[in-house]
Formats: sequence, C-alpha cells, structure tokens
Amino acid sequence: MNDSRHRFWPRHRFWSARRVPAGLTALVLLGALGLLLYDIVSQRTGHPVMEWRRWLAEQLATRPLGDGWMVGIAVALVVLGVWMVALAVTPGLRSLLPMRDDENDDLRAGIDRTAAGLVLRERAMAVPGVRAVRVDVGRRRIRARAQAHFRDLDEVRADLLTALGDGIRQLGLARRPGLSVRVRRPAR
Repeated sequence: MNDSRHRFWPRHRFWSARRVPAGLTALVLLGALGLLLYDIVSQRTGHPVMEWRRWLAEQLATRPLGDGWMVGIAVALVVLGVWMVALAVTPGLRSLLPMRDDENDDLRAGIDRTAAGLVLRERAMAVPGVRAVRVDVGRRRIRARAQAHFRDLDEVRADLLTALGDGIRQLGLARRPGLSVRVRRPAR
C-alpha cells in the first residue's frame, strides 16, 4: 500500500470511503446540470425555454430577498453545504481504533471499540473480587466501572488498574487512551 497519507500519519484514524453520499451527490448534480445544459442549448437554437426555468426566473425576479421561502431555501442550502464540507474533511470511521505495527509501516490494522471493550471486560472479570464490570471504550479514554463484593475496594482498584493497563498495552493501540477505574460495592 503506497498511500502517502499513511506514510506520514500512520496513527490517525481510518477514513471511510463515503461512496454512497458521493455517488448520490454526483448523480443529482449530473441530472440537474444536464437538464440546465439541455435547456440552454435548446434556447440558443431557437426553441422556447422550458417552463420550469421560466417559472424559476420569474420567482427570483419578483420575490424579495426577505421572503420566508427565499430565506428558508437559502438556509437549507447553507446547511447542506456545511454538511457536505464536514463529510469531506472528517475521517468518519469513529468506531475503529488504529493499532500500531512497529515492524511494518505499510500494514494498517484497527480494532472495533466494542471488541476492545469486550476484551478489556474479560480481563477485568478475571480480577479476584470483581462481581460485575462495565467497560466503555472511547477514542481518548477508557472508563471501567466495577462492583466488588469481598475484597477491599482499594486493592480491587489497584488490581484492575494493573490488569486493564496490561490489556490496553497488549491491544497495541497507536494512541494509548487514558484509563479511569471506579470501584464500588453493589447496592443492597
């Protein structure tokens, strides 16, 4: 894989292809511009202008700029444009956490955040004294909330920090997220 973006920024997130929105946008624009081009060519060759173009020109000429419909359409077009720009400049695949490979720079791997949470949950459940645990994996922070039932809470928390820290290290993430652990007794 000779992707220059990968070579310079190997630890960034994966970019989604976004083929469907790009394809739909291209088809809509192709149809609208094709229809406009057809109408302009037919007008230049002496044929009458299509009714939709005559109606649109009349509406644009007679309606004031402060009209509700004009403002509403303008706002909708601005929101659509901002959304398209946001889609173009953001990576998209937020559920994948990039992993590092120190030996091979051409290989990229990622792990789903849900799968990473399940792996870390299994490690946390192996800690003695843990009755139940919930692990939420974010892009920058991993939060673990555990219930301990027969050991001292500080000991369980220290063991959880060790086990989860080792688990995060063994996941091989490109950017190591922060870890927060909360341990409490179950409600009676």
